[in-house]
Amino acid sequence: MTTADTFPTFPDEVVSHAHVTFVDLPLGAGKAALITVDNGFDHKKPNTLGPTTLRGLERAIDTAYAEPGVVAVAITGKPFILAAGADLKGMAMIADHGQAVEVARLGHQVFGKLADGPVPTFGLINGLALGGGLEIALNCTYRTVSKAANGLGLPEVFLGLIPGWGGAWQVPNIAGPDTAVTVMVENPLNQNRMLNGPKLAELGLADVALDAADFIEQSLAWVAKVVRGDITVERAPIDRSESAWEAAVARGRAIADARVHGAAPAPYRALELISAARTSSREEGYAAEDQALADLVMSEELRAGLYAFDLVQRRAKRPAGAPDKDLARPVAKVGIVGAGLMASQLALLFARRLEVPVVMTDLDDERVNRGVGYVHAEVDKLLSKRRIGPDQANRIKALVTGSTDKSVFADADFVIEAVFEQMDIKKQVLGELESIVSSECILATNTSSLSVTEMASVLKVPGRLVGFHFFNPVAVLPLLEIIRGEQTDDATLATAFAAAKSLKKSAVLVKDAPAFVVNRLLLRLTAEILSAVDQGTPLDVADRALLKLGLPMSPFALLQLVGPAVVLHVLESLNAAFPDRFPVSDNLRRLVEAGKPGVWSWDEEGQPYLDDDTAALLEHGDDPLTDDGVRERVLTALAEEIRLMLDESVVAEAQDIDLCMILGAGYPFHLGGITPYLDRSGVAEKTTGRRFLPPGVASLPSP
Repeated sequence: MTTADTFPTFPDEVVSHAHVTFVDLPLGAGKAALITVDNGFDHKKPNTLGPTTLRGLERAIDTAYAEPGVVAVAITGKPFILAAGADLKGMAMIADHGQAVEVARLGHQVFGKLADGPVPTFGLINGLALGGGLEIALNCTYRTVSKAANGLGLPEVFLGLIPGWGGAWQVPNIAGPDTAVTVMVENPLNQNRMLNGPKLAELGLADVALDAADFIEQSLAWVAKVVRGDITVERAPIDRSESAWEAAVARGRAIADARVHGAAPAPYRALELISAARTSSREEGYAAEDQALADLVMSEELRAGLYAFDLVQRRAKRPAGAPDKDLARPVAKVGIVGAGLMASQLALLFARRLEVPVVMTDLDDERVNRGVGYVHAEVDKLLSKRRIGPDQANRIKALVTGSTDKSVFADADFVIEAVFEQMDIKKQVLGELESIVSSECILATNTSSLSVTEMASVLKVPGRLVGFHFFNPVAVLPLLEIIRGEQTDDATLATAFAAAKSLKKSAVLVKDAPAFVVNRLLLRLTAEILSAVDQGTPLDVADRALLKLGLPMSPFALLQLVGPAVVLHVLESLNAAFPDRFPVSDNLRRLVEAGKPGVWSWDEEGQPYLDDDTAALLEHGDDPLTDDGVRERVLTALAEEIRLMLDESVVAEAQDIDLCMILGAGYPFHLGGITPYLDRSGVAEKTTGRRFLPPGVASLPSP
């Protein structure tokens, strides 16, 4: 019996059906079979590929080949979507290595029929095509792509997998090893960068890009010309020299080392497959993919990655504790107190997403004009990159205005302050605002660490204030911590969540506690690193100790990004609340007093070094730690802090901690945020006496 006959189904698989239609090609080219993959839902629920879907696709391919007189088989998807790849929810339920191998073999068995058919096959990439979705087309003889298609790529390495249904062998053999490294390793590790239709064709992974309006009709006309011999598809020759492939793989390894520092196996397995594809046959390449995919499916890193993916795709869209959305008030005008960098970023975001008037205020015209000018400059950048059109650019610019008079907030529905992080200043601003705005206006604070409840104490109606904490850069980081003060009412909270959704941010409800979630954990980490340095640990040892986790940047790189003065200010706030756990480093104080931008200086090649002036500021003890000692110290501290935060109900569950760290701090999927790693490394139980998540959640099932 075949694999497709014996492989079990995934529970709750949303089946994408493969419909076969026989059509007469233009120009008298003959009859073609057009297979359309469709799960029956609209574009908001993409096609996915589970075992039942794959079996159905195999039957459709067999039916197409069996039809008398068929000269070509083409495959496409429902409008705007070919397929979003494998059914990841089902992949997370695979219980053993043998079953994982069968999943890989099933995909190869089905897709392989597109490569081995009696007639040429054509992948018509009409829209979203990720992972297995793109691999459907890669296994075809020829490929067309819509010029309007977005969301194209092989993102598996980002999750902890490899392109395991033909992609790892096909891409280097279609477009060369360097393109394979770009598509399979570099793009996934670079914030999961995607391709569009024209770029896919430029890379040689599609043979032609066609207009979107009548894409299927144009594709079938192109199919007809290929079948008739009117068009001969010519592809760029691939340099198969060993040196070319070694150079490409070396480039990929450097990218992987810089991004994950060896902490996640997937990019390195992908590079091994690319290297082997130079000399291996397709059958050998697919067999190697089977084993690599199975090994990774049964890895802790992949289970953490799938958990993280589920958090981002599902939990982020259904925030725990959010009130009834029907309580939300409409927002037709937004006010922003401040016109600095953060305030200007907020103005652009509100104007672009809510498409309502946004007015900024500041102390003088120079500051106001600078803030409005920043918005206009950023809009011009979006226009130059064709992210928006001329009409939209003009509309956004017209929506954003500035003033030195806060009376412009009188008719605003939502006013957020983004002034200096000092309690007395924020209280003064909020008290002044309440005397200006209407009784229905929501007041918000973008504080990163201060108490929302204390700020609200100056208000006659404290229930109207909510914490609305964005992360810098605002346009990039998707997290929004929504902080409920002790008296924040449900209508205010519901309006905050509704605004967050309109802003396309992922909101997490957070209790009013010092520094909330992300900053509290990042500052605990930073405090431990600085303490290790203060007691004598060399700077480079302390800075590299966490590289094995694959974090987005080292502690001192983060210090430089945020700024020592900001870190000191927040650390002092946390020290006031938790003096035993958040010591303030004297070395950090000296850096701030000297106006240093960070610990490191940077040479012409971008390498960090300690300059003499900075070195003279720093004082060290005589009790240094090793890399392992620093790492153990930091992980123990994080486990302790997370347990305390959960006990204090800062958030509803550990999943919210992980979601915050993924979306607000860029923590990698292979860590699952942070708690899955603390569980699987044993640090959670050693430090707190128990795991954060049950076995089998973000980890392999118990034996």
